[in-house]
Amino acid sequence: MTDTPIHPALTAGRLAVITGGASGIGLAAAHRFKDLGLKVCILDRNLSSLDVEGHGFIVHEQDISDARSVSALAASLIAEHGPPAVLMNNAGIGGGGDILADLDAWESVIATNLMGMVYGLKAFLPAMLANDQPGLIINTGSKQGITQPPGNTAYNVSKSGVKALTEGLAHTLREKAGSRITAHLLIPGFTYTGMIARHIPTQPPGAWSSEQVVDFMMQSLGRGDFYILCPDNDTPREADEKRILWNAGDIIENRPALSRWHPDYRDAFDAFMAD
Repeated sequence: MTDTPIHPALTAGRLAVITGGASGIGLAAAHRFKDLGLKVCILDRNLSSLDVEGHGFIVHEQDISDARSVSALAASLIAEHGPPAVLMNNAGIGGGGDILADLDAWESVIATNLMGMVYGLKAFLPAMLANDQPGLIINTGSKQGITQPPGNTAYNVSKSGVKALTEGLAHTLREKAGSRITAHLLIPGFTYTGMIARHIPTQPPGAWSSEQVVDFMMQSLGRGDFYILCPDNDTPREADEKRILWNAGDIIENRPALSRWHPDYRDAFDAFMAD
C-alpha cells in the first residue's frame, strides 16, 4: 500500500467528513484517512457502537435526511476546521421493498440514501469550491443501482439516483473546478457490514470485509478511477461486467424489463455469462 499513489486532497491536517461513519465501510475509511493524518469527522445517527475516545474522531450524531440540521452542522464545522478535503457520503439504509410496499418505508430509504447525499453536497460543496485546495468527494452507491435485481425496488431506485447524482456531480466539478475537486462512485460488492451482520452473525466466505473495500477504494482513487467497482470473494470483476452489459442490452435489444430474471431468457443469460 505504501507504493500506491494517493489523491492530492488526502493531506495531513485537513478535514475529512464521513456520513454513516460509525461502522462498516465508513468506519474503515475513517481509520484510513486518520492514518494519513487527516482530521476525521464522523456523522452518524447511531453512534452507540463507536469507540469515540479510543480513536480521536470528531463525532456528531446526525440524521442526514434532515436538510436544515445538516446545513447548520456543516456551517459550524467549516467555521472551525475549514472546508473539507474529503466528503464521503456513505450513510445508507436497507429495506423499502417493491412498489407495493409501505410508503413510509419508501420515503425513509429515498430520504436517507439519495436526498441525504444531496443535502450533504449542498451543505459542504460550496465551501470546497470557494477555496483553492484539492478536494475529494466519494459517494457510496451499490451494484443494485445498476443491475436492478428484483425484490427491493425502493433501494434500487435510491442507489440508481446516487449513480446519476454522482455522474452529474463529476461533470459539474469538471466545469467549475477542473481537476482540483474530483467525484467518485464507490460500488461495493458483497461486504460484511453492520447492516448484513444484523441478519448473518458471522462473515460469509464470499463477503469482503469493510477494510478490503477501503483498500480497493484507495488504490482506485490513486489511479483516478471514477467508477470504483469492487469485486468480492464470490463475484470477480468479469462477472460484474457481464451482468451490467446484459442489463444495458435489455434496452438495445428491446427485451422485457429485467430479462436476466425472466424465465424466457434464463438459458440465454446463462449462455452469455458462460461465453
